[in-house]
Amino acid sequence: MATDSSQKTIFAAMGANLAIAITKFIAAFITNSSAMISEGIHSLVDTTDQLLLLLGISMSQKPADDSHPFGYGQELYFWTFIVAIFIFSIGGGMSIYQGITHLINPSPLENPIWNYIVLAIAIFFEGFSWTIALKEFLPTKGKQNFWQAVRNSKDPTVFTILFEDSAAILGLLVALIGIFLGHLFDNVYFDGK
Repeated sequence: MATDSSQKTIFAAMGANLAIAITKFIAAFITNSSAMISEGIHSLVDTTDQLLLLLGISMSQKPADDSHPFGYGQELYFWTFIVAIFIFSIGGGMSIYQGITHLINPSPLENPIWNYIVLAIAIFFEGFSWTIALKEFLPTKGKQNFWQAVRNSKDPTVFTILFEDSAAILGLLVALIGIFLGHLFDNVYFDGK
């Protein structure tokens, strides 16, 4: 089940996401960027996801008792499932809501250099977290291909972080493109993603 490498991966991702969320919200406040607000919410959801994965690890390690004679190992899978729901429903839903709100009531992008700085920092930290997750995942993969290793894994936390960080990096790149295009063409609608 969950190992020390799982916890290392989770703590690395949690630290990165919390730092990123704070810097994104500060940049959103300074620049009035819809993409930054959306990205800040996404990073906050990711931080909460890591807390839920830690809860799953903790709950899965409880010893067997009368009501659970085979132990609580399935708790890890349950909490990983909850994390997946959070990623898509809250993270994605809030991003869509924020983007639509910005398209309906656009506001001018102020001082976008802050957004570029924060997005570059966020891509660096997400990349760092992604690298740790990948380094922890590859030894468990063995000779299996990537999808077989995910399917056969007994510890879903590491590849959950790997997928989450991959999605976060892609989201950051979309935000960067939206802000850049909005800045380049002086069009507030690009910032709404």
